[in-house]
Amino acid sequence: MSRILVIEDEAAIRRVLVKILSEENESYHVEEAENGFIGLETLKKDDFDLVLCDIKMPKMDGVEVLEAARKIKPEIPFIMISGHGDLETAVNTMRMGAFDYISKPPDLNRLLTTVRNALDKKELVVENKILKKKVGKNFEMIGNSKEISAIKEMIDKVAPTDARVLITGSNGTGKELVAHWIHQKSERNSFPFIEVNCAAIPSELIESELFGHVKGSFTSAVKDRAGKFEAAHKGTIFLDEIGDMSLSAQAKVLRALQESKISRVGSDKDIKVDVRVVAATNKDLKTEIEQGRFREDLYHRLAVILIKVPALNNRRDDIPVLIEYFSEKIASELGIPQKIFSDKAIVLLKGYDWTGNIRELRNVVERLIILGGNEISEEDVKLFASK
Repeated sequence: MSRILVIEDEAAIRRVLVKILSEENESYHVEEAENGFIGLETLKKDDFDLVLCDIKMPKMDGVEVLEAARKIKPEIPFIMISGHGDLETAVNTMRMGAFDYISKPPDLNRLLTTVRNALDKKELVVENKILKKKVGKNFEMIGNSKEISAIKEMIDKVAPTDARVLITGSNGTGKELVAHWIHQKSERNSFPFIEVNCAAIPSELIESELFGHVKGSFTSAVKDRAGKFEAAHKGTIFLDEIGDMSLSAQAKVLRALQESKISRVGSDKDIKVDVRVVAATNKDLKTEIEQGRFREDLYHRLAVILIKVPALNNRRDDIPVLIEYFSEKIASELGIPQKIFSDKAIVLLKGYDWTGNIRELRNVVERLIILGGNEISEEDVKLFASK
């Protein structure tokens, strides 16, 4: 159920807006307020997913309502309602954080499309906030080896800038951790971090996923939908496994980087986006360029800063601290006391060939905690972690 508040002092327009929205979708619960003061008090008392607010109102106008609302509930999208003479003000409200504006009398299709897009954006913002609460614990960079220390130092230098970063390394080395740390240490960390696994999305859907689409642009496009670039506005978009992206999608990403604008599939309308792009790949992109599978101009746009994440075999000094970290985390997840690894067990694990990198190490630690004794011994490692 999406809760929508309509703040409009003209009773006739207010009734029309409420009627249109209520009849459009049974999941819309629409409430109304006859002036800015009542609207703001209603916002303070209840939770809403969207506000439609008139600009010209006596005593407290829409600009003042927007300013006050942004301080108490900044996540709620505002669609401003403008008269013919209010267009300049309406545009200015978007700079203040309004999602969009519609003109009086409202065009039915534009109204409903704008409402759907705003609700989609709100849903993505909420999802992102939930994910961000988990980021601190789930995306720590563990290790004190010189290789990891060098990466941490580089992140500290790069994160405060808007420089694009290309992260390379084998599967399981922790490239996504680097991306999360760059975002968390940046000035964009209060805005969304949107992750897209380019290898997991079918090539025919990747453009829609990244840039959104308009209703009817393809068979299953039953409504307008915002893409990941729009969802990441003012934040960071992480393009994981970008080496698997189709050439047509690469061309659109290149345009987004060059012009800071995108267009949804099936639409000619440009949408301005302010997004920092961090990309990652396990492929040798220079080889991909030579074989015609990756655009050289896109590579140079992405690789302003290059960070290579080392394989676990190249940072064995971090294995003991990683084992301790995973042991504590897994025991907490399983609801059991943390188990200690004997010195001989750790020495044996340090000598293994970790082709699956950190991801493989975590799996082995979990297996040993479940199957091993109260103290994980060298014999436990030989029995349950044999390579």
